[in-house]
Amino acid sequence: MSTLKNFIIGTFIILIGCNTATKNIDQYVQYNKNIQLKYAPDRRVALYTVAIEMKNDTLFLSGETNNAEAVNELITKLKHDKVVFKNNVDILPNATIATLKYAIVNNSIANIRSNPNHAAELATQAILGTELKVFKYDDYFYLVQTPDGYISWVDAGGITLMDATTFLAWQQAKKVIYTQIVGNVYEDEACTTIMSDIVIGAQLKLINQQKSRYQVQFPDGRIGYIKNNEASLYDDWIANVTPSKELIETYARSFLGSPYLWGGTSSKGMDCSGFVKTVYLMNGFVIPRDASQQIYAGKVVDENLTFEGLEKGDLLFFGAKADGDKKQRVTHVGIWLDNGKKEYIHASERVRINSADVNSPVYNEYLVTHYLGSKRYLGVNDTLITNLKLTTLATIEP
Repeated sequence: MSTLKNFIIGTFIILIGCNTATKNIDQYVQYNKNIQLKYAPDRRVALYTVAIEMKNDTLFLSGETNNAEAVNELITKLKHDKVVFKNNVDILPNATIATLKYAIVNNSIANIRSNPNHAAELATQAILGTELKVFKYDDYFYLVQTPDGYISWVDAGGITLMDATTFLAWQQAKKVIYTQIVGNVYEDEACTTIMSDIVIGAQLKLINQQKSRYQVQFPDGRIGYIKNNEASLYDDWIANVTPSKELIETYARSFLGSPYLWGGTSSKGMDCSGFVKTVYLMNGFVIPRDASQQIYAGKVVDENLTFEGLEKGDLLFFGAKADGDKKQRVTHVGIWLDNGKKEYIHASERVRINSADVNSPVYNEYLVTHYLGSKRYLGVNDTLITNLKLTTLATIEP
C-alpha cells in the first residue's frame, strides 16, 4: 500500500512539473509573439521569424531577424526568469555575405521577388542606382532591403555588391539623374552605340560633364554617356524641384498608357502603388511601397467619402470595407486630378484616367463603390514620407 501511495504521489509531482513547463513554454511563446508585433508588425519591411521549442528542459530559439534589439529583448526576459535556453537565431546580415553588406542596382531595373528564384512572384522593383541593404545570400539570390523598407530577393545579376568603404564612396560621389520616361546610356561620346537602357529616376555616378553629354559610371565600373538634355546633375535637380499639385499631375500624365505590371515600379511597367510611388519620387519624395502602406501616411481628407474637399495630388484608396470581423483591405490607389470632372489617374490594366462622376464616359462604378478614403501628402510632415531635399535617396548608413 505504501509503495502504491508513493507511486501516485511521484506521478502527481511529475505531472505538475510537466504542466508547469508547458505553461512556461506558452508564456514565452506569447512573449515572443508580442515582440514580433512590436518590432516586425509588417513582414514586408521587417523580419522576425524567431521560434521557440522545448527540448530536454532547454528552450531553443531558432529563426532569423534583421533587428538584433528584438532578439535581445527576448533573451533579456529569459535570463531574468533564469530560463535555460540556447540561442540559434540568425541575425541579419549574416556570414553568407561577409563584408559585402550593401549593393547598388546595376541594371535599368532590378526585379525583386518574394522568394529566391526567377519564377517567384514579383514583389517590387528597384531602378538603376538604387542603394540597397544586403542581408544574406541563397543560390544566386540576395535578400535585400530597398530605401522604402521593402525586403525581398534580387538576383545577383541585377546588382553590384559593395563593402562599407566602397559604398560610402559611391554615396558621396556626384550623381546624374535621368529625367525622361525611358532612354539609353551609350558606349561612345557620339551617343550612337547603346550600352544600356535607362528609366526615369535612375542615377549614375558623374565622371565628367561635357557640352552635350554626361560621362557616367555604372556601379560595376562601366563607363558610358547620357545626353544632357535627358538628364540633370542630381544636386541641381533636387535643389530646383518644387513639389506641387501641378508637377504631380505633369508626371502622372506622362505615364498615360504605360502597361500595368504587378510589382512594377518603373516606367516600363508599374502597378497602382508603383505608379504613385514613381510620380512622388520625381517630386522629390520617397513614400511607402504598397497601397496598404501608403494609406497610413499623410493627412486624412474627405472623411465622409463623398469625393469632396479633395485637391490635385491627393491619393484615393480603394478596396474592401471593414465588415464584422473582417478588417478593411486596401487593394488599389490613384491620384486625384481636381479638374472639375471628378477624375483620377491610376494604373489599372494600364495608366489611365477614370471618374467618380456617374455621368462621365470614364465613370468606374466598381471603384466608386469600393472607395475607402483619401490622404494628402503635399505639405504634410510625416515620418513615412521622406523629403529628398532634406536627406538623400540613400537611407542606409555604413
